[in-house]
Amino acid sequence: MNIVFMGTPDFAVPSLKALADAGENVTAVFTQPDKPKGRGYKMIPTPVKEAALEMNIPVYQPLSLRKGDDAAEAFEVLKQNAPDLIVVVAYGQILPEEILSLPKHGCINVHGSLLPEYRGAAPMQWCLLNGEKKTGVTTMMMDKGLDTGDMLVKSEIEIGENETFAELHDRLAECGAGTLVKTLEELKNGTLTRTPQDDSLSTYSPMITKNMSLIDFNEPAQKIHNTVRAITGFAFLGGKRIKFFRSELAGKRSSEEPGTVIEASSEFLAVCGDGEVIRFTEVQPEGSKRMKAADYLRGSKLQTGIKFTTGE
Repeated sequence: MNIVFMGTPDFAVPSLKALADAGENVTAVFTQPDKPKGRGYKMIPTPVKEAALEMNIPVYQPLSLRKGDDAAEAFEVLKQNAPDLIVVVAYGQILPEEILSLPKHGCINVHGSLLPEYRGAAPMQWCLLNGEKKTGVTTMMMDKGLDTGDMLVKSEIEIGENETFAELHDRLAECGAGTLVKTLEELKNGTLTRTPQDDSLSTYSPMITKNMSLIDFNEPAQKIHNTVRAITGFAFLGGKRIKFFRSELAGKRSSEEPGTVIEASSEFLAVCGDGEVIRFTEVQPEGSKRMKAADYLRGSKLQTGIKFTTGE
């Protein structure tokens, strides 16, 4: 079976490698164009491009699949590859109907949630923001809607109490790879079933914005903890910005005002809006590098009683 793979970020790489390891014939890879990065604006290839080149798979990077010369050229390339199936994993472009209808077996997408919940661009982050206890991966047939196609195979995993986006991302990427291989096995042996999504049960996970990371200590501790886990957090302490990368619920309460630092020697504790205390374990002070909270406290000489604010 000839397969064209479309994907861009790290999340898609395990799925591409799993196809190759399973002996599938991946004839071409489509990924987003290289982007400039760093002070020298050096053009950096996407993770999927790097992986494909290591496997000697031809790579194509059209600016668009929907309009312009790039789209026309991309469609010609696809027709020449004559794919039986197109696999899409976090590609970052919307496929037009002429591409969706091109392969014999259609287009299969690997989505990082248990559909129909958390359709959209940021399912993993929103699962953590909402304090979900479980999530997973769904393979689905692609249609012209946004993550609305028939579901194929689901795999479910538990979410750890303090699990961060980076950790969940990597676990779901591997889970997605395994789920994709299982989906293709069922496709080839004729046991693959399609289950329409119940739109009444659907939820949406929009793009994450920078301002969502600003921590308001008037919020409950669990919500603040979920924000740190999902998208990191930041606030201001003594007029300087500090980012939070890891946190825990301390399991204690305080009558101090929200945002008050009640411990800044052996551990970094602050009071939240519900009186619960949060412990920060990994931080990045303004103008410095990311570090363990204990290392930050040794050099900062913070005084208890200082308060976090949402502005300078």
